[in-house]
Amino acid sequence: MWRPSRGKVGMICLIAAESCIFLTFVVAYLFYIGKSATGPQPAVLGLGLVIVNSIALFSSSFTVVAAVRALQRGQQSVCWRWLAATICLGAFFVCGTGFEWNGLMHEHTLYPSTNLFGTTFYSLVGLHLFHVIVGLMLLSTVLVLGLTGCVKSRHAHAFDLVSWYWHFVDAVWVVVFVTVYVIGR
Repeated sequence: MWRPSRGKVGMICLIAAESCIFLTFVVAYLFYIGKSATGPQPAVLGLGLVIVNSIALFSSSFTVVAAVRALQRGQQSVCWRWLAATICLGAFFVCGTGFEWNGLMHEHTLYPSTNLFGTTFYSLVGLHLFHVIVGLMLLSTVLVLGLTGCVKSRHAHAFDLVSWYWHFVDAVWVVVFVTVYVIGR
């Protein structure tokens, strides 16, 4: 009798649970759009930097796929280069989000405690940012283990499961981006 691997079931359960958490934050953001009586409103959100950040994050899904495929083919050095590129693109996204928040705080005095918009914006985008950072930690761990010779082609299945988490983070960004920067603006 065929059974799915425990790793796949575990990752699917994790992604399902995390999706429910994100759904709650997205619904709260949508419910409270325009309900702040004072302070900065969603119109202060710029798109330029966010689009560049988004392109970097979406590109990282392609580089992580290339890394997994390289490991499956036994091309470890190629895998580590693609994985390093993935980590760099994710780190670019994190830094870009930091720059965005810095601008919102210093140019528009938008803080989490400023008003309802600030609270829901930083909560939703911050939740996603937290997940990106966790994903970067996972990918960095795989890279370090790989560079020290602990990860071999036979571990490609486990690495693929880590990549599922990264794809989840990217997919969630599509929802967050549309919610905050398209619908919410």
